[in-house]
Amino acid sequence: MMSEKSRSNLFSAPLWQSAFRPFYLVGVIYGLGIMILWLADYSPAAYSQSLWHGHEMVFGFSGAIVAGFVLTALPGWAGTAEIDRGPLALLVLLWFLGRAAIYAGAILPPYMVLTLDSSLFLVAGIMVLPGLLQVDNKHYLALMIIFLLLFAGNVIFHLAVMDGDMARASWGIRMGLMAIVAKFILAGGFLTTVFTANALQQKKAGRLGHNPLLEYISAASLVLFIYGALGDMDIRLAGSLAFFAAAVQMVRFLRWRTWRIIDAPLVLVMHLSYLWFIFALMLFGAAAFVEQISATLWLHAFTVGALSMMMLSLITRVALRHTGRSLVPARLMLLSFGLMFVTAILRVMTSAGILSSDWLAVTIMIWGLSFALYLILHGAYLIRPSLPKRKKTTDRGSDGRASELG
Repeated sequence: MMSEKSRSNLFSAPLWQSAFRPFYLVGVIYGLGIMILWLADYSPAAYSQSLWHGHEMVFGFSGAIVAGFVLTALPGWAGTAEIDRGPLALLVLLWFLGRAAIYAGAILPPYMVLTLDSSLFLVAGIMVLPGLLQVDNKHYLALMIIFLLLFAGNVIFHLAVMDGDMARASWGIRMGLMAIVAKFILAGGFLTTVFTANALQQKKAGRLGHNPLLEYISAASLVLFIYGALGDMDIRLAGSLAFFAAAVQMVRFLRWRTWRIIDAPLVLVMHLSYLWFIFALMLFGAAAFVEQISATLWLHAFTVGALSMMMLSLITRVALRHTGRSLVPARLMLLSFGLMFVTAILRVMTSAGILSSDWLAVTIMIWGLSFALYLILHGAYLIRPSLPKRKKTTDRGSDGRASELG
């Protein structure tokens, strides 16, 4: 039997100190792999290419990033215990087993594939639930919705594949995507507001006042949108709810005074990604009323424009802040942000038929380059020890840019 000391030493490496380290690392590497395989027209024998690609981008790539984000944020926000070392390694192992099950799906029993591929989100939820039940602020329990939707969507996907019901399998992927939307709302709304307020205060550009009524209306509008996107609702009513959510989010966005924080790149990218989110909501609404607009066009505006840009901003911020480094990103990361913005434009134009399908390969390569730059610049931070904690300051960086503390 392995002694307690041996088990402790086994997971004492910096990689196992916080959830963002292994999950961001494997998530980004896997996302790059998915794009390479998609470019090569590959898919596992058990799935069509579209089902495999959609499932793995939601439950594999995004699932890893979301797990790393939520499990890292909870100790700081809610004061729950850090999930690290052995328990964290177990969760990463479950992620790997899920990926292995997908690629071996043609030779494994279907229920084994379902169990292995869905266990990460169930076990992660079970791990964090006791701590969340003990905190005074029960609002943090809403984070469980993210894990619940990912788990339920994945189960529905696999059961539908067993039944040969590809439409229901796609609906399961869409449920998982709504978990990502919920995470985006949390990160894009709450964190963008917090970081923007910090940046404005740092620049002595005034305070960003809190408007509880607007925040409640904003949350309600997005819950209604998710319900409309998933539920058996009249398409025009669902489209109207998307337009309503877009209008409310635009009011929220305009309060952030983007023009005052253009020298704080990590915050600026969050603003731009939120604009893509608003645009995606508008495309969803427009598709409900205009037949010529594809019902899937909003997905590309959201996944490439809103989600990928927000991911890049947040995983960069976390990799810097939580390893003791300055929150001024490297200039090559600014190139990564710009490339992703361009990729989103090209992807939407390709999906809309404005550009030929030949541009799809270009968007895949630029998307991959954006995340590859993150891996090159910050991948080593995820496996190296953190630097000594810095004393916080409200000064600007040595190059004159805002240091984006927060």
